[in-house]
Amino acid sequence: MRQVDVAVIGTGWCGGIRAETLSRSALVDRLHICEIRPERLAEVKELTNPATATLDYQEIVNNPDIEVVYISTTPEQSHYPIAKACLKAGKNVLLEKPLALELSEADELIALSKEKGVKFTIGYSQRFNPKIAYAKKSIAEGKLGSVVNVMVSRHLSRNLGKKIANRVKLSPAAMESTHDLDFVFWLLAPAKPVRVYSQGAYGYMKDLNGSYDCMWTTVTMDDGTLVVIGGGWNLPPSYPNYCGTWIEITGTEGALILDDTSRDNWLNTVKDGTQYPMSTMPGEQVDHAFAGQMGPETLHFLEAVLLDGDVMVEPEHARMVMETYSAADVSAEVDEPIKLPLSNQALAKLADLKGG
Repeated sequence: MRQVDVAVIGTGWCGGIRAETLSRSALVDRLHICEIRPERLAEVKELTNPATATLDYQEIVNNPDIEVVYISTTPEQSHYPIAKACLKAGKNVLLEKPLALELSEADELIALSKEKGVKFTIGYSQRFNPKIAYAKKSIAEGKLGSVVNVMVSRHLSRNLGKKIANRVKLSPAAMESTHDLDFVFWLLAPAKPVRVYSQGAYGYMKDLNGSYDCMWTTVTMDDGTLVVIGGGWNLPPSYPNYCGTWIEITGTEGALILDDTSRDNWLNTVKDGTQYPMSTMPGEQVDHAFAGQMGPETLHFLEAVLLDGDVMVEPEHARMVMETYSAADVSAEVDEPIKLPLSNQALAKLADLKGG
């Protein structure tokens, strides 16, 4: 298999994981990194020994040798313009969620990727969680019969919640439940969402940024399957970046319960108290191995490009997820169910919410 020049734009938490993963891959000929913070650029440069390191993403865009780009930038407003520039330059792109902040932007990026004939995917790493993959396998093999309902409850510590919610004005549904909407729709394909009802509850986060502490969203699929997803970021301060998830899938012939609360790795020290190593959503490096989802996801996209295989997350699917959590935001505001696809009235209300 040939090697390829690869770039990572944005080398913070997630981008740093991707850059380190790629720096160790035999599929990468030369690694290029871009980061707007000089001190972080120097840190990741030391860790990954890239061919080039720059503060300006246009140097990545304008480098014809680079075929594959991972975009892990914050704030999330930067996703659309950077992805657009990379796609226009004919590069294969993995973009962290969200796909965009506007549905029109998402449509433009999807159309551009098709026009240029390049691979384009969104970073929904939970599909590489072995528990989620097992659920997909169990449903595909018919072990549960016809799925009747799916329930997901995901909650973060407020340390991480503050970090995310202060970065961009997006709800828990948009920033956290988006992962669960993605993999649940993946599990239930080809069924599609047709109605959304959501409620939010204020608490600790309201005074910080006006955000809900948590949102619970009910989604009705076109085959009648019922989906309930709860997402919050107000757990008491604990181990940094902690994420705990509980999943229940019930069918006509069986049920599958998945405990992803990360209580199976529990470290307690005199100095730091209770800690939950390997409890973050993307995972972390553990000596010679990577514990978590983001490492395998990073390499899967590279292999999809080199082998001309299918990407794990089609951008059209990510757009469907985006429209669903947008409907959840509108529903929580107006206290009414919202039908999909979004009507002009719902889109106008969504625009008002973003404007506010």
